[in-house]
Amino acid sequence: MSIFFHEQLYRTNAVMTKLKNYPVTICGAGALGANIAENLARSGFDKLTVIDRDRIEERNLSTQPYYRSDVGAFKAKILANNLYRAIGTKVDAKTKELTPANTTQLLKDSQLIVDVFDNSVARQAVKDYADQLSIPCLHAGLSPDYAEVIWNDVYRVPSEVNDDVCDYPLARNLVILAVAVACEAIVSFIATAEQRNFSITQKDLTVQSLFL
Repeated sequence: MSIFFHEQLYRTNAVMTKLKNYPVTICGAGALGANIAENLARSGFDKLTVIDRDRIEERNLSTQPYYRSDVGAFKAKILANNLYRAIGTKVDAKTKELTPANTTQLLKDSQLIVDVFDNSVARQAVKDYADQLSIPCLHAGLSPDYAEVIWNDVYRVPSEVNDDVCDYPLARNLVILAVAVACEAIVSFIATAEQRNFSITQKDLTVQSLFL
């Protein structure tokens, strides 16, 4: 029986084949990126690249799929190791900082980009690269009680004034809600070419379509 048996019953064989062969690059391996990568891999995606220069800290463990024994190691490398051990998915882990100068090197061969970086400079570099090459790019971001999942054409990079994003309150439930919505937006796009934007609020457990 296939590892993805239940997903395959829901998605159909044709869609599962598309997911398996569709290259996705995830920019960031933190609360959103690591969980998105895991969710996509466990949904049948087989061509994943993860870019993140950061190392795992103890404060990451409540919202990110890492272990205490992983503290100090590169997030991207540990994520790749864990997914290979769990389901055999080989993730291309790149432990480099993405900058405007190396986007071509790090994002080449990307068919779809998922931007979940925690700073505006890197987000802008990803957006500019996707714009220039007309590559589909989904941006997802969090605030203490709100999250957005927005495609590149209508996305606006937030001000870098609030770039110290590691110091705000963050509930795991909001992370998981945002991850589920982002992953469904990705699958929907690959299956139907439709780009759907969403907002998510924690207190009222609301997921709404955004029309921008």
